[in-house]
Amino acid sequence: MSEPAKDRRKERLDRGIKVRTDGIYAISHWTEIAYLLTPRLLFIVGLLLAPVILIPFPYWQRVLSIVCIFALLAISFDFLANYVGLVSLGGALYMGVGGYSAALLNSHFGLPPLVTVPVSTVLGGAICTVLLLPCLPLRGVYFAIVSLMFPLLAGRIIEALDVFGGTDGIMGVDGFSSGWVEQYVLICSVLAAVFILRRMVSEDVGLVFTGVKDNDQAVKASGINITTYKAFGVFISSMLGCLGGACLAHIYMWAGISQFALDFSIIPIAATVVGGGGTLIGSVIGCIILVPISEFLRDFGTLRIAVYAIILTAFIVFKSEGIMMYGTRKYEQFERWVRI
Repeated sequence: MSEPAKDRRKERLDRGIKVRTDGIYAISHWTEIAYLLTPRLLFIVGLLLAPVILIPFPYWQRVLSIVCIFALLAISFDFLANYVGLVSLGGALYMGVGGYSAALLNSHFGLPPLVTVPVSTVLGGAICTVLLLPCLPLRGVYFAIVSLMFPLLAGRIIEALDVFGGTDGIMGVDGFSSGWVEQYVLICSVLAAVFILRRMVSEDVGLVFTGVKDNDQAVKASGINITTYKAFGVFISSMLGCLGGACLAHIYMWAGISQFALDFSIIPIAATVVGGGGTLIGSVIGCIILVPISEFLRDFGTLRIAVYAIILTAFIVFKSEGIMMYGTRKYEQFERWVRI
């Protein structure tokens, strides 16, 4: 028979390994190894097995590809906002530049998709960085507003001057050789982006990024060129977005003005809020939740914007830290009943 509730209280404790190390692991038992590896393996293996699980549902295999593209954009936004201190609403610019670059390289120079994607990633990242370079002294809402203007401006210029196919876009772009190549290129790109950036932010360059975000004048007083580091952060962020745009051009076998649509700027921000900013992985989790919801609500047209608003409001009010931070805190603690 259990003890009366009045004679007990609930005690919450941190797991021992977290208390002892907090990032530097001194592992002494297989249970601690399992504790550290389980969430990481679930994330990696889950993404890698997703295309296989979705074999009976080809439509959702394509949705998985779109999830990965938005995940790249969300990681890009999360990194730039929470590690460099630049809130960019220019995700649509990255998508458009990456998509048009891949389409032009493929249709005019005959390069295959597995060549155009990496080339467009680097080339598009360089183009976006040069465009945003004059805006780097701006911070906060000012940089956000200016970065939002670029995709709007790019779409209107292409339409007005009738360049790059005008409103019809660039057609006849080659697709990936198979759906498997498409999905695993994107999945491996998302995994690589998460783990490379997590490694980077823990190195010296990550400390400089954090310093620039928290107090750029103090970093500048130390003799470090903050503009160089901001430009480097924008280059990394824009490369991720251009990678997604290049893949999208080959998935749809077309590149057009719609790749500058504001959805590519708004949904990554929403995913970061839902998943948890400053975690990188949380941005991916947010996309895994929001993009399928968007597909379910496609028949409702613009009403899905209202659903997004409700979801964001709920998370900001009740779980402002995001799913990832909440889940991490719960995972690193356990509760037990003890006698008073």
